Amino acid sequence: METIVQIFSYTFMTRAFIVGALVSLCAALLGLPLVLKKYSMIGDGLSHVGFGALAVATVMNAAPMKVAIPVVIIAAIILLRINENSKLKGDAAIAIISTGALALGVVIMSLGNGSNIDIYNYMFGSILALGKSDVYISIILSIIVIILYIFFYVKIFAVTFDENFSKATGIRTGLYNMLTAVLTALTIVLGMRLMGSLLISALIIFPALSSMRIFRSFKATVISSAILSVVCFCIGLTMSFLYSMPPGASVVCVNIAGFIIYSIAGKLRAVLFRLRKNRQQR
Repeated sequence: METIVQIFSYTFMTRAFIVGALVSLCAALLGLPLVLKKYSMIGDGLSHVGFGALAVATVMNAAPMKVAIPVVIIAAIILLRINENSKLKGDAAIAIISTGALALGVVIMSLGNGSNIDIYNYMFGSILALGKSDVYISIILSIIVIILYIFFYVKIFAVTFDENFSKATGIRTGLYNMLTAVLTALTIVLGMRLMGSLLISALIIFPALSSMRIFRSFKATVISSAILSVVCFCIGLTMSFLYSMPPGASVVCVNIAGFIIYSIAGKLRAVLFRLRKNRQQR
């Protein structure tokens, strides 16, 4: 209790927990559809685009979020269009856009007359980088993401598992793919300042992969991913505060530990299931 009271006595830690928990929740909700469609590295690509946008905003002394949000959304739409209508598919399209944006950001950073420190925080995350405006924007956008996800849950589920069948039944698959891409872009931008552009994609990938080790239904996996993501973030941020570790790296390490635990639990469950089945056959 003393540790908890000490942590929340600092304003910057309270902001970090609020923003991080909301971003972790949104990332987990969106992560499962992306992983199942083999498009999970979109988070990594969009985070690099965000890095380039933040570099431009910092050099121009513009509001980082106001620049990054539209740029990353446009990049998400472009990636989706390339993947649907071009011979350049999935990971190749992401690699081209992400490396190009990252290179552009580094070049702009080198020409930016001392903007390196702020950009470093965007690359690897910083608790101190969060201000009141970031908290308000995160709360508003996170609420939008969660409401839209819940409202269109059935459509997202259908498009995720069988896009061709969904299209044949009249579902506007392009619209829901676009919705997922835009919501992912918003989540990436929200989490970059805290997690860092190089680590934010872990919030999308790890909770979904971990939950899939145990659960088989879509709904159960989504719920498990959401809970696991928030819990791992809170543990990681607490460790970051107690042991003076980078917040993004701490959260990712906890997610890796969660993945290992879930994998072991999944294997044990499979073994117990086989043993039970053998006993019933006898």
